[in-house]
Parts: sequence; C-alpha cells; structure tokens
Amino acid sequence: MESDKIHLLVVSPEKTCFEGMVKYVRLPGSAGLFAVFENHAPLISSLNAGEVVYRSGENKNSIAIQGGFVEVNGNKVSVCITEA
Repeated sequence: MESDKIHLLVVSPEKTCFEGMVKYVRLPGSAGLFAVFENHAPLISSLNAGEVVYRSGENKNSIAIQGGFVEVNGNKVSVCITEA
C-alpha cells in the first residue's frame, strides 16, 4: 500500500462509483461530517445525504449521495451508498 494513502471503494447497488488510493475521504456521517486519513481507527457509520469528497493525486473529487453506510478498517474505506 502506498505511504500515507488509503484504499477507497464506493459502491452503489448499480455500479462501482470509485475505487483507488486516496489521501483522505470526507463523509456525511449521521452524527456530522468526518474525515478519514491514513491509520484511522476502525469504525462503522451510517451516512446521511450529502457528498463523499476525496483527494486522488492532485484532484479533489466528490460523489453526491442520498445515504448509506461506511466501514473503515486497516487503511481501507468501504462506502455503500443508496444513490450516486
């Protein structure tokens, strides 16, 4: 795994919206916005409507979502969204 990067996977019922190495990801958690960087503590959270924002290389990208769930474990972030 690349230094200071995390593996991000964003999937909807229809498709894989994004998969790759990122510097960080910001998520609209049910308790508020939060960001995940390298070596984040493991967690599972529900997601509210909003944007999943991530930095891949020099590019900052976002995916609009209507809700979903996220699991963070071992520098891997798996996001299952209801709509992209």
